[in-house]
Amino acid sequence: MARASLDKDPADVAAMFDGVAKRYDRTNSVMTFGFDRRWRVITGRVLDARPGERVLDLAAGTGVSTEEYARGGAWCVAADFSLGMLQGGRDRGLPMVAADALKLPFADESFDAVTISFGLRNFVDTSAALTEIARVVKPGGRLVVCEVSTPTFAPIRFVYRKFALRLMTWFGRRVSSNPDAYVYLFESMLTWPNQRRLAEIIADSGWRSVEWMNLTFGVVAIHRAWKAKSAS
Repeated sequence: MARASLDKDPADVAAMFDGVAKRYDRTNSVMTFGFDRRWRVITGRVLDARPGERVLDLAAGTGVSTEEYARGGAWCVAADFSLGMLQGGRDRGLPMVAADALKLPFADESFDAVTISFGLRNFVDTSAALTEIARVVKPGGRLVVCEVSTPTFAPIRFVYRKFALRLMTWFGRRVSSNPDAYVYLFESMLTWPNQRRLAEIIADSGWRSVEWMNLTFGVVAIHRAWKAKSAS
């Protein structure tokens, strides 16, 4: 497995998630001390998926978030490039699709919204993925990304980077079905852009009106953006 600071091999990343799929949801809850549930709920509120809308949950894993978004009446599909993850959620009764974020198997302007929770940093090319996502969103549609970020208060940032991340990884390695994968996940958190830089990347990829909201002192941030409406 390549280090997170280097180029990511999609096959390696997919294999890594296949390896952690068995206990992934449980491990996430342990690593985040239960905050993952709250982050999903808030992401769902920001997404605001409504009846009749078509929503793509990309990097959906086992479909935990997809299931929650669908409760409001929207038609939601879970997409992930890890077959192991998708198989882990096959009993949820959701439409699930194996998909590469750089070559999505959907027609242009297929969805009203796309959401990604803790998966954007695993794409081999963030900008290319964001551009491809824009292709499958209708004009005026929205993007909602929930991802790890940078605590805004310096003392919290120091504690988070020096101690909290390592503690989270220590817990994850002890309950995961693939402990070594959490070395990669730990590194990916440390090297991920901060809130403003990610907003710039999203904007440079063709999205408009990019904004973000910090959760848990900026440990996690939700970014939201819109695809420009058609000229007509």
